[in-house]
Amino acid sequence: MTDKGVEILLALGSNQGDRRANLRAAIEALPPAIAVAAQSRVYETAPMYVADQPAFLNMALRGTSALTPENLLARLKAIEAAVGRVETFRNGPRAIDLDILYYGDRIVDAPGLEIPHPRIAERAFVLIPAADVAPERRDPRTGRTVAEMLAAAPGRETVRPASPPTLG
Repeated sequence: MTDKGVEILLALGSNQGDRRANLRAAIEALPPAIAVAAQSRVYETAPMYVADQPAFLNMALRGTSALTPENLLARLKAIEAAVGRVETFRNGPRAIDLDILYYGDRIVDAPGLEIPHPRIAERAFVLIPAADVAPERRDPRTGRTVAEMLAAAPGRETVRPASPPTLG
């Protein structure tokens, strides 16, 4: 932990409405609770679990926060609501999705909150952007780095740089 808090890694995704504007609005809403240190490029990704929906724009952020994991989750849920997320069904379309991938080296197993994110190793759409900002980040459960997980992840071919590759 630093004086600014714990290093965190977040995943962002959007596949409804103005996807870039949704990502931008979510990032702009993070401070002061979350200080963004680095953001990945933007990637366009085919939907993974429910194929009958629009493509996603995905990215990752590395930053710090002094919020507890539970309060960080609550803050991210509030940002999702403010950006326009409406709960539909699991893995369904959404204006914005904000996931906590890592919170320092903490392992959290609580109702509604698992850190590290339990499906990170199977999600190229998360690992490719995460590798932009934290390739050497080690998973506290497995000891594998983001880059190592990415090398073994299925679906890498479904993730491509968006055009343009930054939010600009």
